Amino acid sequence: MRLEQLRMQGLRCITDADVELDPAINLFVGANGAGKTSILEAAFLLSHARSFRSGAREALLSRGAARLSVFAEVRHADDRVCRVGLGRSGIRWEARVEGVNVAIGQLVRECAVVCFEPGSHALIAGAAEERRRFLDWGVFHVEHDFLSHWRRHQRALKQRNSLLRSPSMPADELFEPWEAELALSGAHIDRQRQAYLDLLRPKLRASVTGLLPELGELDLRYRRGWSDDQDLTQQLRAQRGRDRARGHTTAGAHRADWSIAFEHAPLREHLSRGQEKLTALACLLAQAELYAEHRGEWPIVCLDDLASELDQAHQGAVVAQLVAAGAQVLLTGTEMPQALTNVPSRVFHVEQGQVTRLL
Repeated sequence: MRLEQLRMQGLRCITDADVELDPAINLFVGANGAGKTSILEAAFLLSHARSFRSGAREALLSRGAARLSVFAEVRHADDRVCRVGLGRSGIRWEARVEGVNVAIGQLVRECAVVCFEPGSHALIAGAAEERRRFLDWGVFHVEHDFLSHWRRHQRALKQRNSLLRSPSMPADELFEPWEAELALSGAHIDRQRQAYLDLLRPKLRASVTGLLPELGELDLRYRRGWSDDQDLTQQLRAQRGRDRARGHTTAGAHRADWSIAFEHAPLREHLSRGQEKLTALACLLAQAELYAEHRGEWPIVCLDDLASELDQAHQGAVVAQLVAAGAQVLLTGTEMPQALTNVPSRVFHVEQGQVTRLL
């Protein structure tokens, strides 16, 4: 999979930019704050309908702009070209595929992007929500009915939380259908997540061995979000009082998490910040490889500020792996990274939101 054309309007400091991309390596260079990361952000938006950068969604919109839009032509491994777009003028995203309004899920199926950026260590050291997003994005692209189960679960969760926040305690029969739905949809989600992690585990071990061999054998652990020795329906019923005091549901698939432990670093706290970043990178590369195995094409890989995030040895190893895989890569940096010195690439200069091709 590759982006042949990427157009952005009203995205942060980019008023209007239209970029024709190389099928292999694309490097965007420029000073800090020039808008380089926003180009990767545009590609990521098409794949996730959210940014990888923290902060309010309103910050995505250029100052004074009425609308934000991203458009791309995506060429798949079978040479099929699909035109996709994402826009927002209010609070809701609008997705298009071949000029037709579609659900976000249909857009995301057409364009797959993984991104390694300065905040990627949060996948290892941050909150569970970040790890669930990573996991669910991967499951979504492997299990075609995952999205329907996830939506059912989110609807039931919203309804139960609304009951928990009622001024007076609702009757049991009002809780029961939503708790049954949480248990049913949660069980489906749990099975699909576990099956995905089983597929990911050997690829992750291979990826980590190449990046962090000094940490020894890897163990990937998963917690489903409720007690292993109790049915979720029973657990939800028993916890109504406690959940009401907290104002939200404390057990279910929405509380799931996973973690990585190493033979020589059994606790997350044993990892340095650099090791956290490399572990996160290993996760992203393993996920990309698994996607390619199931879909017959690599996702687009974005590497933001590569030279400052990885040392030269790791830069070279990552670039070599991606070149060998035939993946399309979008990189940013203040200058040409050492790892690209002898690698054919298309180079763009970014300055004050303007993108100009150099090579």
